Amino acid sequence: MPQTSVPLPQLRLADFQARTPSPDARLLANWVAATGDNGSRAFMVVDKKESQVYVFTPDARLKDSSPVLLGQARGDDIVPGSGPKTPAEMKPEEKTTPAGRFVAEPGVNADDEDVIWVDFENAISMHRVRPAVAREHRVERLASAAPGDNRISFGCINLPVPFYENVARPAAVEYGAIVYVLPEVKTLQQVFGAYDVTDPAQVAAAQQGRAAGEGVRAAAPSGMSA
Repeated sequence: MPQTSVPLPQLRLADFQARTPSPDARLLANWVAATGDNGSRAFMVVDKKESQVYVFTPDARLKDSSPVLLGQARGDDIVPGSGPKTPAEMKPEEKTTPAGRFVAEPGVNADDEDVIWVDFENAISMHRVRPAVAREHRVERLASAAPGDNRISFGCINLPVPFYENVARPAAVEYGAIVYVLPEVKTLQQVFGAYDVTDPAQVAAAQQGRAAGEGVRAAAPSGMSA
């Protein structure tokens, strides 16, 4: 009797359409799409090295991308104690946009301006770019093609006004959103546990790691956690 072949499940990858993201942004977005790490929420990938944000629907189709302004200080972690400080109190090295996975929530800030909260505890949000201090030239920096001059904020993620109002906020309001801020010092594996889902060796290693972790939990005595 002839054997019928069973089709392999199709790997879901992020659809960047005509965009050409950095290798890190593509790897992370593909990992989110393939593993379903975003659940039923939209997701946004903030590439700090390239000063870009990519906004995806829950099924990993790109809605749009845009340049962003980010924290002036390089680094992947919030400086302890800097969250409650006012902008005037912050030291230059404290103006960091933290890397990580954040469950974002639409809300308002202390000035009653609508924002997308990324890390509420540390006062990190996505919001419309503000002219702020004229000498900072924030609007001009967003329009510049060079990502190096986009490091000017106190830590928040500044978006062009049309992109915030027509792409980012509607996605967060309609679906909820997970914001993935890529690291610039640490690796994607260190921050997210992410791997290249198109590389069979990395997929196998990740599966083995999960199986080993489940085995440790199963072997733990009742009432104890490993």
